[in-house]
Amino acid sequence: MKFFLIILLNILTVISFAQQKETDFILVRSYEGDITDAAIDYLGNLYIISSSGQIIKFNEKGDSVGVFNAVRNSGKLHSIDVSNPLKPLLFYKDFSTVIILDRFLANRSTLDLRKYSILQPAAIGLSYDNNIWVFDEYDSKLKKLDEQGNKLFESTDFRSIFSQSIRPSKIINESGSLYLADTAAGIFIFDNYGTYRKRIDVKNWTNFEVKKGTFIRTANDEIIIYNPVTFSDIKRKVPESFKPYIRSFTNNNRFITFDNKSLKIYNFNY
Repeated sequence: MKFFLIILLNILTVISFAQQKETDFILVRSYEGDITDAAIDYLGNLYIISSSGQIIKFNEKGDSVGVFNAVRNSGKLHSIDVSNPLKPLLFYKDFSTVIILDRFLANRSTLDLRKYSILQPAAIGLSYDNNIWVFDEYDSKLKKLDEQGNKLFESTDFRSIFSQSIRPSKIINESGSLYLADTAAGIFIFDNYGTYRKRIDVKNWTNFEVKKGTFIRTANDEIIIYNPVTFSDIKRKVPESFKPYIRSFTNNNRFITFDNKSLKIYNFNY
């Protein structure tokens, strides 16, 4: 009897743990359609990218509030930065092009980075002052441009500073710090003006975000919240019921998971 009670207690503990994990995620809304990528800004606006490259913006109520269709001459969209909902940035890496949109997804301006001697852009991101950070892999330099393409900042060659090569896939300017996120080499942290501070050995993630200095990343079916001050991790397993999916990511207490036909947004409590 004692052995049976122990087994029963273990089963109930597992069930309770699973239920708690499910309640960490509360479904907000869902979408169906042609989906190859997605993004969400801090206001709750959702941006869905279709297989043709079309971008549709939905507000937090689920209403369509903007469409971007001018995709013929730009190639495949590499990344979208919606850190400022009034100024989304589209990065077409194969064509070294950045398209700057307004809040309705109308084209404000287009920058051909090659015209400004940026020959191999690896990643771009919006700066704290609404300019554009670019990492140029050709000369291993971090650069900042304004909307007209004028160069506002250029770092020294990173190959003369770091013993390892850097190839960031994401640039985030948040809460007074600039993060160059390289899934193979770690997170390189600078101040708002491009002065190097330190590197954090956080690697092997599929998606990476920063909120108030806290790192939130997805990797191996887990959401990992990392505090770089205390060096502590909080891990949340993605519930099995959310699968299958092509990609999952977090942003602004939202967890988004999608495949090529449907997308779901959850409130994520951690």
